[in-house]
Amino acid sequence: MQLEAEFTSEPFHGEGPPPEHAVKARDTAEGAGLSADFGPLGTLVRGDADTLLDALPAIARAALDGGATRVTLQLRQVGDDTSEPAVELHSALARLIGDVERELGGKLDTLDRAAKQRAVRLLKERGAFGLRKSVSTVAEALGVTRFTVYNYLNRDQD
Repeated sequence: MQLEAEFTSEPFHGEGPPPEHAVKARDTAEGAGLSADFGPLGTLVRGDADTLLDALPAIARAALDGGATRVTLQLRQVGDDTSEPAVELHSALARLIGDVERELGGKLDTLDRAAKQRAVRLLKERGAFGLRKSVSTVAEALGVTRFTVYNYLNRDQD
């Protein structure tokens, strides 16, 4: 049986080199013989069930030893259908949006303008905009246009 594990480690860094905790976790996974796809919000590793399950404690330890304050893990069985995407990148973005909604106390589209701007800042700080098509997804969650999200992002740089 083949498994995939998607793990994220926090704190996220929006720009610059990846954080040490993420690099150490990836290196540990690769050292265990797992194939790894390293991304801005998480790492996806694949391998046979025994190898992957045996490596998970070392991966988590490497992330924590590297400075992670939280490690989140999702496991799934991989079917024979290789046409299926390896990972739903939007699930990582959905989790980030959900975290910000809980932090701000409501669905993003119900927030006032200032709170929406704060939500965009928080998502940016957590690396959400490193994902492809994230601006569209965030705009939809906020109930605004992509142009508005870009304005919020540009305003944050000023």
